[in-house]
Amino acid sequence: MSSLAKLAKTIDALNQGIGQKIAWLALLMVLVQFIVVVMRYVFGIGSIFMQESVIYMHGILFMAGAGYTLLHGGHVRVDIFYREAKPRTKAIVDLLGVILLLAPVCVLIMVYSMPYVINSWKVLEHSKETSGIPAVFLLKTMIPVFCVLVFAQGISLAIHSVLVLRGVEDMPAEEDHEVF
Repeated sequence: MSSLAKLAKTIDALNQGIGQKIAWLALLMVLVQFIVVVMRYVFGIGSIFMQESVIYMHGILFMAGAGYTLLHGGHVRVDIFYREAKPRTKAIVDLLGVILLLAPVCVLIMVYSMPYVINSWKVLEHSKETSGIPAVFLLKTMIPVFCVLVFAQGISLAIHSVLVLRGVEDMPAEEDHEVF
């Protein structure tokens, strides 16, 4: 196996592991939201900290899980021909999509978000609410984490595409992408 194929497998394994672990946040988020609703409407007690924790979990779930979603082909595709295309054509589309769209957007988001994140860390930004979560800077850190994970998965997708074009690898079947 070539070193590029090993790199792609390592990136795939990283995003697979993160995705499987981060998925538990969805359950925790539902439970916390349920508790917030019961506390408020049954007992008349509100908790800004718990309400904000749902927002934090939601942000973390989607930002850290984006690479996993890309790994499994779960991002929305606006295409007419891709589904019926030959594996070679799909590989070309995927490779060009990474080079022309995914990579530049990830770099752009990273470049423009870093001052925002750094400033948040400089002041250890807290919630605007008095009893909110005093760690807004940690939530904002998920923006560059998102960029790194998606960019890395894009590199893996590009490597797999090149391997398909060289005839070293087969294009994964559509059902291999979907994980329920």
